[in-house]
Amino acid sequence: MKKQKINKPDLQYHFSHEKRTWSQKFTDAFRGLYLSVHHQSSYRIHFVSAVAVLGAAWLLGNFDTVRWILLIFCITIVIVSEMFNTAVETLAKAITNSYNPYIGNALDIAGGAVLTAAFGAASVGTILFLEAIWKKLGSFL
Repeated sequence: MKKQKINKPDLQYHFSHEKRTWSQKFTDAFRGLYLSVHHQSSYRIHFVSAVAVLGAAWLLGNFDTVRWILLIFCITIVIVSEMFNTAVETLAKAITNSYNPYIGNALDIAGGAVLTAAFGAASVGTILFLEAIWKKLGSFL
């Protein structure tokens, strides 16, 4: 798949001193979501994983409200951290294409934040699913 070039924003628009409307703010936010979904393979992997986890929870059938909230919260944290990581990567590319150890450290830290969120979400998910499976098996025995 050919990677599309991300359109550069109109910097005058984003940095102008004019007051932006809520409509403009939401339009920009949805554009950011679009850019994440369509230009970041990591985001797509997290999104597909989230759909799989939610589908598995629904098929298992014995998730209560609290478990659903925990799953959705964990998924949200991972996807948001991936979007912040993408924002840091985008800023780094805008600053320089040359190696800079400070930018490299910032990128590694942002990537580490995504990894931490993913490990935390996987841990919570494992506990929730093991308990749900255990209860499901117990009802069959």
